Amino acid sequence: MTEIDAKIDALVPAWLTLPDIAEQFGVEVTRVRQLVKEGQLIAVRRGENRALHVPAAFIDGDKVVKGLTGTLTLLRDDGFTVEEMIEWLFTPDPTLPGTPAQALSENRGTEVKRRAQALAF
Repeated sequence: MTEIDAKIDALVPAWLTLPDIAEQFGVEVTRVRQLVKEGQLIAVRRGENRALHVPAAFIDGDKVVKGLTGTLTLLRDDGFTVEEMIEWLFTPDPTLPGTPAQALSENRGTEVKRRAQALAF
């Protein structure tokens, strides 16, 4: 897990701690930590106590947003760091429109994955 800089932190409108997510999912915090370890979610250290946080846009009720895990895998395969993934996902893309994170939450994951795959070329 990395600690993000203020520029990236400012791109993300809302954050959730791992215990917050565990409560929403109805599971133990260790299960959420496992999701991060497996790459299904990404988390960064932020705030005064440097607790792990996940962008709230990655959570849809009691599950991970559809398409996020595949997108994270593509970005990771493209060599992106966690910080770069968050920056890419929350930077507006006029061709979507909106941000890739917004598109994922609106079930437009195919468009987002196409753009992530194109980054490899």
